[in-house]
Amino acid sequence: MNSKLRRIGILTGGGDCPGLNAVIRSIAKPAMTEYGASVIGILDGFEGFVEGRMRELTPKDIAGIINVGGTILGTSNKGNPFMFPVETPKGIDILDYSQHAIQNYQDWNLDALIAIGGDGTMHIVDKFTELGLNMVGVPKTIDNDLASTDVTFGYYSAVSVATDAIDRLQTTASSHHRVMVVEVMGRYAGWIALGAGIAGSADIILIPEIPFRWDKVYEHVLLRSKSGNRFSIVCVAEGAKADSGDQVVKEMDKKRTDPVRLGGIGELVGKKIEEETGLETRTVVLGHILRGGSPTPYDRILATKYGWMALKLAAEGKFGYMVSLRGDEVSSVPVKEAILNLRTVPLDSQMIQSARAVGASFGD
Repeated sequence: MNSKLRRIGILTGGGDCPGLNAVIRSIAKPAMTEYGASVIGILDGFEGFVEGRMRELTPKDIAGIINVGGTILGTSNKGNPFMFPVETPKGIDILDYSQHAIQNYQDWNLDALIAIGGDGTMHIVDKFTELGLNMVGVPKTIDNDLASTDVTFGYYSAVSVATDAIDRLQTTASSHHRVMVVEVMGRYAGWIALGAGIAGSADIILIPEIPFRWDKVYEHVLLRSKSGNRFSIVCVAEGAKADSGDQVVKEMDKKRTDPVRLGGIGELVGKKIEEETGLETRTVVLGHILRGGSPTPYDRILATKYGWMALKLAAEGKFGYMVSLRGDEVSSVPVKEAILNLRTVPLDSQMIQSARAVGASFGD
């Protein structure tokens, strides 16, 4: 037992995903029972950290939440303390409010703060560590795009939801002899589209890492149609783009940690396929459905291991680190290492090779 670990903070930053509550539980429960520590839940991510909103968690708060989606603490992707959006009479100003968060950390007498989030959260963890706060990171994102870990919790839950959707679309596409275009999340990485595309037997998989050619997409669906396969499934990542164009941006929101909000490539792909091939086409955007619902058993187990390891790092005074999965074992890496690059799909990935082997086209 580490007698210095008496008050621990937890926050969930960025977009929600299945498994967040499982992490909260696996930090808070042993912190209370094994270390006798108080656990402070910071509300609504870094927004709450800046604005001083928190509550002390009790055993009742964390009972029975391992299978519950979302986060009991709330979250936000618009509260970067170093670039905090502030409403003024002239509009929105982006200001450095990090000192507000540091003051709250001190006022709450925290010995450590465990931040659960994706790439944006880990960049913030790194900055606060440099300013002297005792921070530990837990990698969370359905996009699976954090470096220095084999997988982030939430990814396999999102792939499961997307695969189920593609399975269902197979039957309606077959019945109506249509091309069905399914757009999934993932930002600048194609992991969700690739995983769901393979598991759902998509005929075309479009990912950001492989710019596609329109003529190859048309050619593939027409070939299937002429060979007697009277329907096709296209799984497209929101960050996918043609080799002759740019990623499709739905909107810009400077309040967000990443102001670029991708979306719309699915509609574009569906429209152009129908125009150029004459095949009836429909588009489905899964969007936030991928973030909702209960985590898969795999993600519940991984999230539990991550939370336990994060608490262990805090107890050992190993700050400025992020928990990481390598093979079957959870260990840790410096946060600085984890934020060096986005983890995108390697072009020599066995997932890509196996998808091609069973007939999937990447439009290249």
